[in-house]
Amino acid sequence: MRYKRLLVTGCGGMLGEAVYQYVKSHKIKAFLSDLIPLDDWLNLLDVRDIDAVEAAVVKFKPDIIFHLAALTDLELCELDKENAMRTNAIGTENVALVAKKYNIVVVYISTAGVFDGEKDNYFDLDIPNPINIYGLSKYRGELACQSLLNKYFIFRAGWMMGGGVLKDKKFINKIYKQIKSGKKDLFIVNDKFGTPTYTYDFIDSIFKVIETDWYGLYNQVCLGDTSRFEIAEALVENLGVKDEITFHEVSSDYFKDKYFVPRPPSERLINQKLISRNICFMRDWKLCLEEYSKVFRGDLEGVGKERI
Repeated sequence: MRYKRLLVTGCGGMLGEAVYQYVKSHKIKAFLSDLIPLDDWLNLLDVRDIDAVEAAVVKFKPDIIFHLAALTDLELCELDKENAMRTNAIGTENVALVAKKYNIVVVYISTAGVFDGEKDNYFDLDIPNPINIYGLSKYRGELACQSLLNKYFIFRAGWMMGGGVLKDKKFINKIYKQIKSGKKDLFIVNDKFGTPTYTYDFIDSIFKVIETDWYGLYNQVCLGDTSRFEIAEALVENLGVKDEITFHEVSSDYFKDKYFVPRPPSERLINQKLISRNICFMRDWKLCLEEYSKVFRGDLEGVGKERI
């Protein structure tokens, strides 16, 4: 690996857990940080504080920064726009400014949420048009990297799955918690479409792509598009509880009191640039979900598995 020293921001979440597993297994020298360092392998770093970012860089001397830190809760972003922008947009600009000053490569994690969802699917070079504060703040992070840096990678992820029972804050674990609590009736939206992104494949692929030095912006999601409803069906099948569950298809309006922020109807990304350059290492989402489901099946059966 040509990069010897890695600094990671926002490493306390589900994607950060995949980074930690990779770094540990490959014995990479890394400074892993988060705003709230709950694990003993995490250091404190607030990307909203440019002096703190620079101090961490000066002390650790990384040759590459993985910038994961973000406020990702759409409702919180909408309710606290200032913090969303300070964290996702200005925080990214802080990282980019420091990286530029010390000639460090940046890997920025963005999202399919930068698009409005009016198209069936989106290629890397399609023009973003965010419809909520989260998407707008992440898009401005993309623009900061592109305007300030010459050497950067931007990877747009889709519907994240990973982190296991403890770290997963997204759709898979939300459905699993309902199943584990004994619910037999699941209400799943039938009007949201996208591309899952398995955190372990995502990080493994990033480490492969950055070796090429082919800098730029990339969509990087699992192969094959799907829907929320189809994912829920596949998860139940993988958990072996299909006969115990009754599905009810509902529109997004069914959950509008809890999830009041507009979401793109389609977040389907296509890895056009990765595929065209023969550097797409992402697997089909069904294979990834089948693998990932083993974690939850083990927990459901009392095996005690928390992650792969």
